[in-house]
Amino acid sequence: MTLAPWRSPLARALHRNRSLPYARYLQLATVHADGRPANRTVVFRGFLDETNQLKFVTDARSDKAEQIEHNAWSEACWYFPNTREQFRLSGKLTLVRMNCADESAVKARQRSWQELSDAARLQFAWAHPGKPRDENGFNPLQPDSVIPLPHFCLLLLNPTRVDHLELRGNPQNRRLYWFDAANDWFVQDINP
Repeated sequence: MTLAPWRSPLARALHRNRSLPYARYLQLATVHADGRPANRTVVFRGFLDETNQLKFVTDARSDKAEQIEHNAWSEACWYFPNTREQFRLSGKLTLVRMNCADESAVKARQRSWQELSDAARLQFAWAHPGKPRDENGFNPLQPDSVIPLPHFCLLLLNPTRVDHLELRGNPQNRRLYWFDAANDWFVQDINP
């Protein structure tokens, strides 16, 4: 697979903002079944192998997982303060669950679990997210570091449209990337 033309500017922004630990955090919006938007902060976990898919992790018991099952369309918004750049990435989300039929996706899910810190893995053993708080649900045993818990999911965003805005300069620069039905990427400079 050919890497998308927006990957280079995004990689440059990640590199130039690497001194900021929170530069790996971005906002991910999904849609509730009733059409209301839902937005939250997620941690970028890299790209899936040599694809354009962004990796995140999530809990299958979360509202986010239910929203994705209902409507896989999403948009992520990522701001890099050092370089004053914003990337808006629109596309479909894929939840890679324990029972996924795609063997390569199952292996990627397992690798993602193994790459987590012990503290991050432990959060997946906590009580059910979004339910009434139960103090007894926060003292689990440390999960196995090799085999993911059943409700651990790899979450993939496959962008089909990327809007890159550089907020420095006068006028500012903005570039739109989109993926068409013929599996080609196009790019156009647009007004900020």
